[in-house]
Amino acid sequence: MLRLILQDMIDLYYWPTPNGRKISIMLEECGLPYNVIPVSIGEGDQFAPEFLKIAPNNRMPAIVDHDTGVSVFEGGAILMYLAEKAGALLPDDQAERYDVLQWLFWQAGGLGPMAGQLSHFVNYTSEDVPYAHKRYANEYDRLFAVMDVRLRDRKFLAREYSIADIASFPWVMPYERLGNDLGKFSNLRRWFDVLKERPAVRKGVDLGSDWKTDERRSDAAKSIMFGQNSQTVFDAANALDK
Repeated sequence: MLRLILQDMIDLYYWPTPNGRKISIMLEECGLPYNVIPVSIGEGDQFAPEFLKIAPNNRMPAIVDHDTGVSVFEGGAILMYLAEKAGALLPDDQAERYDVLQWLFWQAGGLGPMAGQLSHFVNYTSEDVPYAHKRYANEYDRLFAVMDVRLRDRKFLAREYSIADIASFPWVMPYERLGNDLGKFSNLRRWFDVLKERPAVRKGVDLGSDWKTDERRSDAAKSIMFGQNSQTVFDAANALDK
């Protein structure tokens, strides 16, 4: 894992996935200087001992802010930290702030996990599991409808463009690959088209797009990414203690 520390910058531990892109988009929106440290999830970089010190769940993204000495893992927490640091995209008004936060947590607890599970059965399984595919496809579709209804009378998920939109956008992006159609969600389609034209969103999404990611579909990579259990956690922690 390449590591280059630049004083007063933010280290972004990153791979070009929806969860990673939440943070690259946010950093671009806020104009905060950052240094990218690739975490190749297909090669197991997320289990490196130095990464475990920052991200005890062995998952990217994570950040280290060398200006404050603070490290943060979990996408929602990182978005909140960066919003507070930059003074942007998270309102100070209590009612408006919690309007944003409830949609941020909605994404973290619903849209992301459901889309992620659907992606697993669409892109990574060699066996056909119709029940699982239908289960997650239906829920992904339902959550799109929740967003569409929310967006009937507003441009963004909260009052203004916020970290809630940034968190959700990367999980809507793969809708075609995951078998959905934005044609039946006119409000969501409008929201999606507005966001994808934002320069910071485009730049954040493009980060790492030229990195080799096909290796994630190899048997070895799938074993690393999906063959984890309690023992892998203990092994990583024990390696850190040595």
